[in-house]
Amino acid sequence: MPEYCGICGCELNRNGKYASPTIEGRSHATSHHYIASRFNKLVQYFPWKAERKSEVFCYECHEELLHNPILLPKDIELFSKIVKKRKFDEGKKVENIDKHAKRIVLFHEVIAKGLQMLAVEENIVDGV
Repeated sequence: MPEYCGICGCELNRNGKYASPTIEGRSHATSHHYIASRFNKLVQYFPWKAERKSEVFCYECHEELLHNPILLPKDIELFSKIVKKRKFDEGKKVENIDKHAKRIVLFHEVIAKGLQMLAVEENIVDGV
């Protein structure tokens, strides 16, 4: 039974050529954890309860879209201003990781609000 990418919907390949610049490599199945295991020390700060949950995507959507989002200088500058406004900035790193966790939650908020706005504009969902 075929599997399909959770984002673009392409039929997934599990027969090799992972990451090669071919149709097989670009469509290779790869699993993405919603909350990376390296964040285990932070999950107490996260409201989502999605630890250990994952979905399967094609190589392109997983590695090139989810893992490497394109953030331009103006995007970073604006995000930094929001970080500072909410007092999630740090002059020097300290043992406490609260502010780091709050920046992660904030970044998700930015993405979620942007997605919600676009979904409304595209008439996919009603306004909030």
